[in-house]
Amino acid sequence: MSKDSFINPINKDKVAENPGLLPYAHTAGGAVIKPEDMGKVKGRSIVAMRQQTDRQMNQLYEQMEVLARQATLLSQRKEISERIYEASMGFEPIINQTYYLYEKEDGTDLLSLVAPHEWGRSFKYSRFLATCLLLADHTWDVSYNEE
Repeated sequence: MSKDSFINPINKDKVAENPGLLPYAHTAGGAVIKPEDMGKVKGRSIVAMRQQTDRQMNQLYEQMEVLARQATLLSQRKEISERIYEASMGFEPIINQTYYLYEKEDGTDLLSLVAPHEWGRSFKYSRFLATCLLLADHTWDVSYNEE
């Protein structure tokens, strides 16, 4: 047989030159590749993105609320600490010791070592305000009198 007598049974119009580079299956046994609806893909992606960013934003808001509460408590502790340091006291307070804050008849405050139940009948102040614990940072942890 000569080169001229060979007839190729494959139709050149129906065969790709580089079939491995085609974006779709080129044989009957090839994997089915369906074009994606890009609107659906983008829609699902946007929904997932919004859910994730909303979740992260909520976490940040929760963290901000915690920080805001801590800042408020610290501010309150600072104010009461300033009031306690302005009160008259006849001693130097020691860290981690409990003291008692009273209001005198003239409206000024007094920090005392004596608890309200220890005064007996000789209680000479207009009212008991709070129990105070001196913290290491020289602020006070205060438990107010409920009465």
